[in-house]
Formats: sequence, C-alpha cells, structure tokens
Amino acid sequence: MAEDEMKARVLDAALAHVPFDGWSERTLQAAIVETGVSAGLARSFFPRGGVDLALAYHARGDAKMVERLQTIDLSALRYRDRIAAAVRARLELADRELVRRGTTLFSLPQHAADGARAIWGTADRIWVALGDTSEDLNWYTKRATLSGVYGATVLYWLGDDSADHQATWDFLDRRIEQVMQFEKLKASFRENPLGKVFFAGPGKLFESIRAPKLPDDLPGRHQG
Repeated sequence: MAEDEMKARVLDAALAHVPFDGWSERTLQAAIVETGVSAGLARSFFPRGGVDLALAYHARGDAKMVERLQTIDLSALRYRDRIAAAVRARLELADRELVRRGTTLFSLPQHAADGARAIWGTADRIWVALGDTSEDLNWYTKRATLSGVYGATVLYWLGDDSADHQATWDFLDRRIEQVMQFEKLKASFRENPLGKVFFAGPGKLFESIRAPKLPDDLPGRHQG
C-alpha cells in the first residue's frame, strides 16, 4: 500500500474520534490501532499528532473544493458570485463539528500560526482556481482580504442554525460586497490627484512587491 493511501486511512479512522477527543494525540493513537498502521509510520505522517491531523483534514477539504469548482461554469457568474461559490463549496464539503474542533485547536496561541497559514492556503487555492495571475502587491492583498472573509464566514457558519445555512450565505454576500466597495474606493483613489501622487511616489515601492515564486508541486499553487 502506498504511503499516501496509508496516510489517508489513518486520517479517515481519526475523523470518527475527533468529535469526542478533539484533534489530539488520543485521536491519533485510536486511528493507529484501528488501521494497523505502524506507530512509527503514522508518526512520520503526523509528527505533531492532532495538529497535523487537523491540517491534513483542512488540506483535504481544500482539494475537494478545487475539484468541485472544476465542475462549475464559473465564467457564467459575476466575479463576486465566483468567490461566493468557492467559499460556499468549501464549507458545504466540511463537517461542522470537525471544523469546530479545529477552530478550538487553532485558537490556542501555540497553534494560531498554523491556523492562519491554513486559512491563507484556502484563500490561495480559491484565487488560483478562479484564474488569478497577479504577482505584485495584489497577490497579497487578494489573499489577505479573502482570508478575512473566509475566516469570518466560518465563525458565523459554526453558529448558524438557519435552514440550509441561508443566514451564512447572506452573511458571506455582505462581506464580499464590503470588499467590492473597498476595491472600488481603491480604484477611484488611484484616479484622483492625491492618489496619482501617492502611486507615483511611496506607492511605487508597494507595487514593486512580487508574489513569492513557490514550487509548482506545493499544495495550493498552480492548480484548478
């Protein structure tokens, strides 16, 4: 059996234990017993135990989201609707209790950076799937903005008991509308006299910032 398959088996077995034991060492140990995968090999897959299990589950959700987006004719949608469709697909593919447990884990100071990177990765996967080719400061601002929208929407979704989570999708639409208004404001600022002075001077430095050149095989890049 290939290592990727064994890793997936351990993760699959772990999922049933997360609602009771969280993303924890106990969950990993239970998965090892159930799958029969050697402890040493399982540890090589998830060296930090529950944290790496949670990150693997998050990465799996990102991959499934990209697969779903490939089945949607995004060109038929307005740009804001493409973003909404991507975020909605990501949440519809997730288990709310598993995400709730992950949110609790990544709210801990020692794991906050891991959580932030995971959300940034989701935002990156969405932009890549939507065909984003920006390389300057826009590469960062797009992902930072979408990370904020996605993170806020997840928190709202976790507490949403409305039918078919309609309140969450309405919340998402409002957040995206706010971002679109900001982008319009930024565009108008570029065109007014003060904005032209700024982007000819200090703004020139920011515009020179380039997106990182990441390896083609890094998850979240050049896919979808």
